[in-house]
Amino acid sequence: MALARQRLLTLAYGDMETVRVLPQSFPELEAVARDWTKPPPDAIFSLRVPTEFASLHASRLVSGPYIYLTGEDSYQIAIMGVQGLRVEIVSDAPPPPDEPPPPPPPPVTEMPATFNLELVPGQQIALETTVSSADDVDMARMEDGTIVDGMFWGKLNIVHTDDTHTVDFTGTKMRDPDITPDFLFDSRVMTKLTTAARPTSAKCHLSILAPAQQYCDVILTVNPLWSLALTWPPAENVGENKHKYFLRVHPGGALEHFESEMVVTSLYYEAIPDPAMIDPNEFIAPRNGFAMSFRDFISHLMNVLDQLGMSLHARTNFINNNLHAFSGHKNIAYRFLSPTKIANAIDISVTADPCVFTRLFLIFRGISDDDLGLFAGAGEKEANSMNWREAVGWSENSKDTTIFRVLETSIWEIT
Repeated sequence: MALARQRLLTLAYGDMETVRVLPQSFPELEAVARDWTKPPPDAIFSLRVPTEFASLHASRLVSGPYIYLTGEDSYQIAIMGVQGLRVEIVSDAPPPPDEPPPPPPPPVTEMPATFNLELVPGQQIALETTVSSADDVDMARMEDGTIVDGMFWGKLNIVHTDDTHTVDFTGTKMRDPDITPDFLFDSRVMTKLTTAARPTSAKCHLSILAPAQQYCDVILTVNPLWSLALTWPPAENVGENKHKYFLRVHPGGALEHFESEMVVTSLYYEAIPDPAMIDPNEFIAPRNGFAMSFRDFISHLMNVLDQLGMSLHARTNFINNNLHAFSGHKNIAYRFLSPTKIANAIDISVTADPCVFTRLFLIFRGISDDDLGLFAGAGEKEANSMNWREAVGWSENSKDTTIFRVLETSIWEIT
């Protein structure tokens, strides 16, 4: 038995339309139209079909643009052989009302909460409690209807001090659905995830100014808490955390690196510290550094580098090469490391005697306006009165062109 194809009806009233199943009879059509428009009892109400939508038989019988449906006969003639029909409603009744939106779900003011915690490796507990909202605020939705659900990555802080007992969680929603709670419930995994957030590297440039052409070795001895991530030209690893360059240096500052057959004006290397040793608040604090706004910092740094004997060309390049990193912060806290601290991280030796070393190592971090207030006694005024030459161990011999000189400029942003 063949299935009959379902025919559709388009009802139009003004600029509003709706689609229904085509009724089999005129009374059913009128009932559908009245149910949709809901006209008052005394309102004018009639139905018409544009001739281009009616059957060919009906269109031949009228000369106007519409066929008015007045009963069962006119309706059956209009739908004869058509797969769909458009019926326009002619009425002085107001347009049909919009369907009311569904009522909002009841607010969630209380829900169970379970915290699975690992106190120490191998010791796990579960806290089961009930979370209640203050002032009957819906905990499931925001004011704009956004549903608050999903997995969140963050920090849970539980405090039990005297009469103070609080539980605070701060986090961000995780976008990776493949990470399950079981994956995070492991101190070893958490340690690896923390370590995976590698700290930024210190970027170092080493230049050599020789009174005459000569051969020399430059050896970098790296503290075990640091590692060289990148060197250019490539340095030779000679073991025991040592890396060597074999060079021929020229009075104009050119360096011939024999292994790579490259001629450069400086050696470049990046050093990465052990993440466990980094505490930005300890590395740069009011007791050992200074802080100011970004705009004040740039002009101030130019003056400091001038005091430390850097040429106009060198200090301009230093600022330009790092301006993008500086501009990412509204306020900047910084300090220059002493020669002893630099050597404790990466020591430099050369096969030339005598040799004058000038090592400038700038570390900085961005700080908020609130943190800037902590540097009230260590601002631009105090930084300008600092004896920077003494702080970095600068010597007048660094300007002596008759002496073999090494200049290293390094910068490290702590995050």
